[in-house]
Amino acid sequence: MTEIKFCGLKTGRDVAAAKAAGARWTGYVIFPASPRHVSPSLAGELAHLAKGTQTVAVMVDPDDDLLAQIRDAMQPDWIQLHGSESPQRVVQARAYARRGIIKSIPVATASDLDAVRVYDRIADMLLFDAKAPKGADRPGGWGEGYDYALLKNLELSVPWLLSGGLDASNVAAAVAASGAKAVDVSSGIESAPGVKDAARIQAFADALAAQRPV
Repeated sequence: MTEIKFCGLKTGRDVAAAKAAGARWTGYVIFPASPRHVSPSLAGELAHLAKGTQTVAVMVDPDDDLLAQIRDAMQPDWIQLHGSESPQRVVQARAYARRGIIKSIPVATASDLDAVRVYDRIADMLLFDAKAPKGADRPGGWGEGYDYALLKNLELSVPWLLSGGLDASNVAAAVAASGAKAVDVSSGIESAPGVKDAARIQAFADALAAQRPV
């Protein structure tokens, strides 16, 4: 079965719904421009409730002070870097996570996948997300998709997650097109920006569980 990262969780109810739906990873966004932003202290409280999943702190170009705050408050299994972090910064940030770094790569066209050569083996996992609209104030969480088939024949040395515009109606087709073994969803399980919906969380998991092997 395709593994799921439910991201942008903000409440204990969100965490409970994600766990009930079989989440492998639960993600917490620490970035004030996002409607899914939570403070480091709240991220820590939610991560405690999420025992049994691997916790992910999602940040955009964090400085050392913020990384230290997250480490102390949350002790995340993973740190997801969703900004313009250099390979050197990825290596530096790894010291603040228990398992490693997930580096997000924005995708709109095939040329965007050139970044794979830069971060493969540097990051511990990669996440392919839709490139943000021009002039956007945050790099992700817009609910936009792209041609998932661009990822089909990637040769990577690390695991990766498919993200960007996924919801219960299209996730099975997106997995088939991309060959993804793991997916990340946030806006596709919301009733409004930043407001998770337990029924949509379960529907997303059910759509993946209903996949038929190709």
